[in-house]
Amino acid sequence: MSSMEEKLKAFERLLRIMDDLREKCPWDKKQTMESLRYLTIEETYELSDAIISNDLEEVRKELGDLVMHMVFYSKIASETNDFDIKDVLNGVCEKLISRHPHIYGDVKVDSDEDVKRNWELIKLKEKGNKNKTILGGVPSSLPAMVKATRIQEKVRGVGFDWEAKEQVWEKVEEEMEEFQEEIRVEKEGKHAVEKAEEEFGDLLFSLINYARFVGIDPETALEKTNKKFIKRFNYLEEQSKKDGKSFEEMSLAEMDQYWEAAKKL
Repeated sequence: MSSMEEKLKAFERLLRIMDDLREKCPWDKKQTMESLRYLTIEETYELSDAIISNDLEEVRKELGDLVMHMVFYSKIASETNDFDIKDVLNGVCEKLISRHPHIYGDVKVDSDEDVKRNWELIKLKEKGNKNKTILGGVPSSLPAMVKATRIQEKVRGVGFDWEAKEQVWEKVEEEMEEFQEEIRVEKEGKHAVEKAEEEFGDLLFSLINYARFVGIDPETALEKTNKKFIKRFNYLEEQSKKDGKSFEEMSLAEMDQYWEAAKKL
């Protein structure tokens, strides 16, 4: 692996390249934090795809793109004397030191759960913290499933959680029954739809909670299922075309035959 000197040299190289691009490249000169924001989100999802696919070469590339974006934002901010990359790096270093008193202080911990709990409590006590509530730090723009997971992790960090996974599963079953009850009873009107939607949301939230208790990341699990479905449906589409069939002509039973064949593959 690379030495510390080699790593620092590589980072310095990126900083110098960014200086050049910001000064000489018409596209790079034009960019703002706002224009980069959507590109950064896209790069983050591309990194997520690479991780789920276990493609380490793509992970390396996507991490490079994200590091470049962090340097780019810092370069833009330095031009208005708000902050630069040194401030960014020192800031995160100070935060890590502050939030790991079991490493850089005399606090004793017995498990990773103790570490998480300390992390959340320290965040609340930090001077100048703008989000002085437990859930204040959960970004409102997060996708709903990721947000639910973060909410549950944060309240667990301060001890607000179920004691056993069996209790959580009972809650799942309870929410399932309440949702089914809304669906069973034929109702009409906006209020009925909103009530069913509410119960379905409660059910999803409880399932995400249970997934957390059994060590499953629900976002990753669902994305793997998405990929699996796409792969099987693509097989169905390709093979039926080869056999001279179209979706307009095939019955559901015929489609199921291709689907079952895809599952065996």
